[in-house]
Amino acid sequence: MTGYAISSYGTFLNMVALNLFVYETTGRALAMGLFMAVRLASGFAAGLTAGGLLARFTAKSVMLWTNIAQASVMLLLVLAPDGLRTAALIAVSVVVGSCGTLFMVSLRSSIPEMVGEDRRSWANSLSITGRSLAMVAGFASAGVVVSLVGYTAAFVVDTATFAVCAVTVALLPIPGGGKQRAGDGSTDRSGKEPGAAAGAEPGDGAPARRRGPAALAALAAAPGLALMVALRGVDALGSSSHNAALPVYSSELDDSRPAVFVSAFWCLWALGNIVVQQLIQRHARRTARSVGALGFGWGTCLMSAAFILAFAGFPLVATAAIALVAGAADGLTEVSYTSHLQTLPAGLRAHAFGLSATVENLGFGAGMILVAAALDRYTPLTVVGWSHGVALVVAAVFLIRVTGLRKSPPVPSPP
Repeated sequence: MTGYAISSYGTFLNMVALNLFVYETTGRALAMGLFMAVRLASGFAAGLTAGGLLARFTAKSVMLWTNIAQASVMLLLVLAPDGLRTAALIAVSVVVGSCGTLFMVSLRSSIPEMVGEDRRSWANSLSITGRSLAMVAGFASAGVVVSLVGYTAAFVVDTATFAVCAVTVALLPIPGGGKQRAGDGSTDRSGKEPGAAAGAEPGDGAPARRRGPAALAALAAAPGLALMVALRGVDALGSSSHNAALPVYSSELDDSRPAVFVSAFWCLWALGNIVVQQLIQRHARRTARSVGALGFGWGTCLMSAAFILAFAGFPLVATAAIALVAGAADGLTEVSYTSHLQTLPAGLRAHAFGLSATVENLGFGAGMILVAAALDRYTPLTVVGWSHGVALVVAAVFLIRVTGLRKSPPVPSPP
């Protein structure tokens, strides 16, 4: 998790440095949009192939080589002559977009093998805490690093962070390398059958291939899981709205210093996220239980409502409190969502995470296009209200569905 947090710092540092570098290299704002589009499209495609890749190779090897690939392509950008900078930037967007998705799918799907079924929630919370801290450090230091030592230094730092993460992955003691075998019916270290908490029956992984594509079989493995993934995609669309609207709203508040509000908002968001992770870790240690699907539904409702209120023009003190709540709710949803998907059988888990990554990239990418167009005509509050309003409606449907499943009597097994 330390190696992952360090590489995340480099990623967030480069989210600022690369976009500025693309604009400076090409002189066109459209190029920044194309760079992000290629990156998201690469992540979308990688999500579709992640399950099959993890069925053939171990999660450890996938995590190792994705870090090596990202370090190599960043080094290529540093060494590329001026005439090949544009080609190197395209290579960076493809490799970073695809390898970042493959790394996350591999990490999340192999956590039960690394720490045991009973410590999933703790491990997920730990990883999210590290990433939140890395986000604050990366965004906060990006301007200083680029201004004082330039783009090359920023890219070298990012290369080094991927190299550090690769070393930590190489030292990981994953039992069996974390290979995802379809329908292997294996149990975790706690002796429980994976998938029990999600409502999947032991052995579901074996006939899944006959019923259809593995990713769709993964969604069918647990009641309500397809709706849960769909809600995650809608939530990603909502996330695109507040990400695009924050700079616009910040400029309206203080045109001379628009970066101040955005930076302060994301720092408070990260603080709320970190605080809730500590509470989740304590809850997991005390009860040996993870946050369930209901936590994901209620967390999505609270997060969407908080982001809508953040653009309502409240005093800065109230907006600061709202940012803290939004970060806490966001952290709750991510831990509960990841922990729930990890209850699937090992053979279906990677396919579910891969499909989820594809849906999230699709929701965020489509949202960025729609939101960018809408912000030219409507206020940030209107755009964010509609986007997160859709997430609120879908979250309400999801909560009704989960509550109904919990109240329904269990179906007796055939003799």
